[in-house]
Parts: sequence; structure tokens; C-alpha cells
Amino acid sequence: MRRTMAKASLYTALNLLFFALIGTALLAITYQLTHGPIARSEEKEKLKLVTQIVPAGSFDNDIIKDTAQLPADELLGNDDTTIVYRGRLKGQPSIAVLQVIAPDGYSGKIGLIIAIHSDGRIGGVRVISDKETPGLGDYIEIAKSKWITGFDGKSLDNPQDSDWKVRKDGGSFDYMAGATISPRAVVKAVHKALQYFALHRDELFKQSPLTKNGTGQSEGEKK
Repeated sequence: MRRTMAKASLYTALNLLFFALIGTALLAITYQLTHGPIARSEEKEKLKLVTQIVPAGSFDNDIIKDTAQLPADELLGNDDTTIVYRGRLKGQPSIAVLQVIAPDGYSGKIGLIIAIHSDGRIGGVRVISDKETPGLGDYIEIAKSKWITGFDGKSLDNPQDSDWKVRKDGGSFDYMAGATISPRAVVKAVHKALQYFALHRDELFKQSPLTKNGTGQSEGEKK
């Protein structure tokens, strides 16, 4: 009797192990099949937004290819390396597009891209990812509201430092009643991005462009 029960328990355990392995394998295969297409789709959408916030005529290089890696930085809100897109006009730095994270959105992190002219003025801001509650988070989405365009032309000096807040907190930026957290997080993140740009402007444009394997390489090295 005991031997029969032991065999039954062993078979049950083996069956559970088998199905667990099959399930894990299926999840891994699904991830491999979908991760690439999803990442490419997200990248494609991000590049579309880049063209929206970089004013026409502000660069004459291939801004999508003129990129560099930036290490994680508190002012960017990221915990991993990100890519900066650099625009140049007649060989001179003209505009940079930074990827920024607002960590304190209502439902978590809000991903942003911010175009900043070489003189520190904002060319545009767009949300590239968020988990904000539908309705409340709509305020920061360009497809549903023009609020995000309120950053266009702003800089560290315009408005002054104490005004980089939503009006509810004594600042100069609008917000929607009942939906303060999302715009508050975005305003704070954009302000920090401007501070980062002011500190790192020269090195942002000086670093060599990324090659296909993700490393910087000068024109001389390419030859």
C-alpha cells in the first residue's frame, strides 16, 4: 500500500515538473518571439515623436544616426543607459533629444523625450510611455491634450526656478482639477532635464556617435 502511494506521489511530482518545464519553455519562446517586434514597434513610435519635437530647419545632419549613450543620472530619472539624439546645423551643435523618466507619476514611471536647443530652450516634450489612469493621464498625452506643448520655448530662466511647478503648488504650469499628480511629475522631470543639459551640454555633443555595436567611434577610426 505504502509502495503504491509512493509511486503515485512520484508520478504526480514528475507530472508537475514536466508541465512546469513545458510552461517555462513556452513562456521563454513567447518572450523571444514577441520581445523583438515589440521593441522595434516602440522604437519606431519614439522616432516619430522625435520628429515632432525637433523643429524643421534646426538641423542638417542625420539626427537619428547621430547618437550617443548617456549613463544613468538622477537628473534624467533613469537607472540604465539611454540614447541622446544630436542635431547639428552647419557642423555646430543645435539641438539634443534626451530620454527622461518621471518616476513619480500617479501609477508609476512616465517616460519622456525632451528636445532642447543648444541655447537651453525646449523644442518640445512628448510622453513615450506611461501607466497613468485613463482619463486622469490623458492630460499629458499630445493626442488628447495640448497641455504638453506648454513647455515649448521654456528654459531654466523662463520661468524662474521657483515657478517650475504646477499652479496648485505655486508655480506657473496649468493642471487639470483632479489630475494634479501626472502634470506635477512631468513638470519636475522636464525641469531636471534642463538642469542636466546645462551641466553636460558640451560633452553631449562632443561624444562620438554610436556604431552598430553600441560603441563610440571617430571618423578616423572608421577609416
